[in-house]
Amino acid sequence: MNIVVLERSSVGTDVSVDSFGQFGKLTCYLNTSPEDVADRVADAHIIICNKLPMNAHTLKKAACVQLICQFATGYDNIDLDYCQSRGIYVCNVPDYCSDAVAQHTFAMLFYVLEKLRHYDDFVKSGAYAAQDRFSNFDLPFMEISGKTWGIIGLGHIGRRVADIASAFGCRVIYYSVSGQDRSTVYPRVSLDVLASSSDILSVHCPLTDRTRHLISKDVLAQMKPSSILINVARGPIIDSTALYDALISNTILAAGLDVLEQEPMRPDDPLAGFKDSSRLLITPHMGWAAIEARRRLVDETVKNIQAFLAHKERNRIC
Repeated sequence: MNIVVLERSSVGTDVSVDSFGQFGKLTCYLNTSPEDVADRVADAHIIICNKLPMNAHTLKKAACVQLICQFATGYDNIDLDYCQSRGIYVCNVPDYCSDAVAQHTFAMLFYVLEKLRHYDDFVKSGAYAAQDRFSNFDLPFMEISGKTWGIIGLGHIGRRVADIASAFGCRVIYYSVSGQDRSTVYPRVSLDVLASSSDILSVHCPLTDRTRHLISKDVLAQMKPSSILINVARGPIIDSTALYDALISNTILAAGLDVLEQEPMRPDDPLAGFKDSSRLLITPHMGWAAIEARRRLVDETVKNIQAFLAHKERNRIC
């Protein structure tokens, strides 16, 4: 069998993918442009991808393909209807990075909540050593105990964040876009109630037609001026222009983003012009990428391939 890894760099070159070679001839490309996909998968039986489109155009030459392994949990890059029409088996890797993303959610929150960039700069500039008192807290910050934490999407990551937030003393509420999320622990509310009630609002839902620009100008307008917005899901769930306007106008206090509408970030992204790191933290879609999570991603993909070859269903989405 021919196994083609189209985006080798997406899991990091410090993590081995040699285990895929047990299934046949392994070809790895560090990166692949959308224009090159069709030629690179022409002889593939198994395709391992992450962000690249898998559709009628990119798979038109792939007469032998039997299995597409999504090197991720989300699969909005795959045309499932087309794959189903061709009998192509598609699987993903759910829940491999829930702990990592939950951890990054709180890292981002505390960075903006406690103005850590400001205070680190204050010390390293020499200003702290020059002052005549033991402390400095010129930018105020709050405790999260007793605050309301709103969550969009109570899946694996959302539930992990909810449990940690509860341990910090937060009251947790959530909104389910699909209506399928159920919890006997946390109350489900409407999006309007979530926006207006939350002191901290974190996004953990998949990108779909219903969630694209879910966090719109109108939703941001309902949020508290003291609220913090965290997005570790998918960039297009938040309208970037609306968020920039909300920050500039002090409609919300701060935001932490690990994802953007286009990745890598466009130079003309409006958020690139907001330079106050005490109110906006942007990281380069790395919240999922703890070394343990990346190793787990490879191991789980190997198990998906083994199950497929043994005619067993595992993590099948199509």
